[in-house]
Amino acid sequence: MPSRAPSPVYASAASPAYEPYTSRSSSSSSVSDTYDIDRPSFSSSRSRAWVDPASLSNYGDASQIKGNVSPYVKQLILNTFIAYGAGDEHCFGHSVAKAVKFVDISAREGEDKQGRMEATTIAEVIVSKSMLNGASMLHGGCLAFLIDNTPLVALGLIQNINGVGVTQAMNILFHSPAPRGSCLRIVSTSIAMGGRIMSARCEVINKQTGGVVASAYLNKMQPVMSKM
Repeated sequence: MPSRAPSPVYASAASPAYEPYTSRSSSSSSVSDTYDIDRPSFSSSRSRAWVDPASLSNYGDASQIKGNVSPYVKQLILNTFIAYGAGDEHCFGHSVAKAVKFVDISAREGEDKQGRMEATTIAEVIVSKSMLNGASMLHGGCLAFLIDNTPLVALGLIQNINGVGVTQAMNILFHSPAPRGSCLRIVSTSIAMGGRIMSARCEVINKQTGGVVASAYLNKMQPVMSKM
């Protein structure tokens, strides 16, 4: 199907204007397209970005991450995850976050969603001893930490909107335990991005068995900087 301009559903009345994404392929919006952006510059109508991915130092090598977003977007997502999600070695969950490997970051237009875009990130992690509870299974709190990685940063970068936010609500269903050594596949997809409220869904799959470990919906929001 021909590439279409982004739907205004992404921007509420309070949202800043944003530059549309560009596709390097004009023939279709399939996974062969590459969604790219110039250096993002979030609108000055917001006094200050909560976390600006473009301002962070590079971390790691994003060249091995698959998906149809540009290498630059992949690198910014990796930088944001490490700086904001992992923090330094004294921060909570640092060792867990450092073990997470992104394997795919993609964006697409949903045919049944009037051209509204969605982004998906896929990450993998091996359950280690430090991630277990007293029953030698993946701790629920650690699982929530892994789920909190969302694709909203990717969607925001493509649409020149700041998709980095603080978690407002998270609803997790725990389906099955994950013992030490399990390879978890964390598949997160954006649902909606408004002026301040953003939402995503996630499934955590045991890659070896195909079983669902957990599923979740979560909301994030842009904080009021004067209250931080």
